[in-house]
Amino acid sequence: MNEPVATPNEVDIDKLMAQYDRESDYRRFGGYGKWLVAFLAISFSLFQLYTATFGVLDAHLQRAVHLAFAMSLVFLLYPSRKGWSREHLHWIDGILAVVATALPLYILVFYQELVLRAGMATPADIVVGALGVLMVLEAARRVVGWPIVIVALVFLGYAFAGPYIPGTFGHRGVDLELLVDHLYFTTEGVFGIPLGVSATFIFLFILFGAYLEKTGLGKFFIDLANAIAGWASGGPAKVAVISSGLMGTVSGSSVANVVGTGSFTIPMMKKLGYRPEFAGAVEAAASTGGQLMPPIMGAAAFLMADFVGIPYIEIVKAAVIPALLYYTGVMICVHLEAKKYGLKGMSRDELPNVLRLIIERGHLALPLIAIVYLLVAGYTPMRAALWAIGLTIVASMLRASTRISLRAIVQGLADGARSALGVIIACACAGIIIGVVTKTGLGLKLASSLVDLAHGYLLPTLFFTMITSILLGMGVPTTANYVITSTIAAPAIMQLGVPILAAHMFVFYFGIIADITPPVALAAFAGSGIARSDPLKTGVQASKLAIAAFIVPYIFVLSPAMLMIDVTPLKVLMIILTSTIGMLGLASAVSGYLLTKAHWLERILFFAGGLLMIDPSATTDIIGFAILAITFILHKIRANKEAQGSVHKNSV
Repeated sequence: MNEPVATPNEVDIDKLMAQYDRESDYRRFGGYGKWLVAFLAISFSLFQLYTATFGVLDAHLQRAVHLAFAMSLVFLLYPSRKGWSREHLHWIDGILAVVATALPLYILVFYQELVLRAGMATPADIVVGALGVLMVLEAARRVVGWPIVIVALVFLGYAFAGPYIPGTFGHRGVDLELLVDHLYFTTEGVFGIPLGVSATFIFLFILFGAYLEKTGLGKFFIDLANAIAGWASGGPAKVAVISSGLMGTVSGSSVANVVGTGSFTIPMMKKLGYRPEFAGAVEAAASTGGQLMPPIMGAAAFLMADFVGIPYIEIVKAAVIPALLYYTGVMICVHLEAKKYGLKGMSRDELPNVLRLIIERGHLALPLIAIVYLLVAGYTPMRAALWAIGLTIVASMLRASTRISLRAIVQGLADGARSALGVIIACACAGIIIGVVTKTGLGLKLASSLVDLAHGYLLPTLFFTMITSILLGMGVPTTANYVITSTIAAPAIMQLGVPILAAHMFVFYFGIIADITPPVALAAFAGSGIARSDPLKTGVQASKLAIAAFIVPYIFVLSPAMLMIDVTPLKVLMIILTSTIGMLGLASAVSGYLLTKAHWLERILFFAGGLLMIDPSATTDIIGFAILAITFILHKIRANKEAQGSVHKNSV
């Protein structure tokens, strides 16, 4: 409580982002370099908008141009070495930028010839393809990090080492020329489904998010959350949960969300009396959940729609109840922490008026409402995002105070392109992994081995899948993590009769939650950087706050009704009601407090009852409610006795 409190002005946002988010550690040019990067980034966004409006090119061509733009920007913006200047371009990076751009454009220039000689690559094709794969790996190293590159190299090594591997995982091996042709000149490798989804609608949703930020929607969300919850017990922490959840509908990055909203909310929490570790953990847990929150979610959700083969709106619908439970759990933990330590909210005089906020800036949220309507109405995600981008600019014009200038509109094009680079390169690198899997049949072998390791039982298979997803998520971005686990682990779960959507959502959840799971926990470490707290303790605390994310996926695999699969509206209401009660039980167990400090036996019973209530089954709901009710009554009796004893002691 006596810790120095960092204010938003004292928090170096750019420095924190560069430290914890590799994508933010890029060159900021002046002079001609600045204009070159701006020209390329704006041209990139205009190309995407043009093809979204008038129709995309043939799949391979669209993806090749998309990757060429991304590669040019990555090699210009991200230095090869840490010690190199962040203000001037090194000549080596200049040469590599030209080469990296030319390699995908080779497909554009010689497209007809490549189609005619499909499967019969020339020596020039092999050289270009091999260099192309290497440049994708180098781009991934720069903008994403070593972990995904190492994973891709292991898979490439497996492709060649097949004849020397005994047992189940052995195969006859892949010839270099055939592998290069498969990875670079078909739509099964680098230019596969992940890059295809990125080249169509992921980019547009990122551009949409860039424009929403330009309009000041993030500040509106923070002010609105303050107005709604700032006055309550532990107000600033509840503000962090609400604002980060709302911002999650715009930002697909956990770290960016932590730094963006945390620079305001974490100092407020510390000022109120929250422990630094808890303040950083609240922001980290709330921000990480943003990738789970409809309607936009993280980029991997768009890949899921393509992989599973259902409309994106169905992914959104399935994600609603789990996301609400996640935030309910975090909010209850925050409330109980505030009650435990007697932390009050802010004075209502310090807070904005809800009605005035909505009148003055509520129109900024219209594009979010519109995009949900468009998706429900049957528009493709690409068309819905295109309309939403236009509506964002129009909505900002409704009031002079929120109007964005022509310069800001142009800057939005550049910002959107730069923000998309990490996702694009991760998708291209993930394509290498998928290409090896499809060429060698590794996916089926790994899935079968996972089931064999669990002796055919579902729960152990889920546990091994969870560990795999979290380990990959510690160093691999959510997008690539999902691609790998959905290729390897999700089929194992499906072999045991789990619906495809539930299996894919399971790996999606645990890939995201890796952002707050020690020892890496980048989102928690970013929160600790602002809170000036111990990073590991902050990560442990964030994991406790996000208890729902570790439990809910198991529940919706066992009971897919939580994902709104084959349910009635009444069943949905019952699931929400019983699960919310269950989250109260779990939160009480984790925090060790409800009306007073919980006894160890009470915590066990709260946990068991809460777990049973979250499972959407009538039998488990009845048993869970009975356990929670009896435990609550005993807990209340003890709390009343303690209160009476305290009053008697004070009177004496």
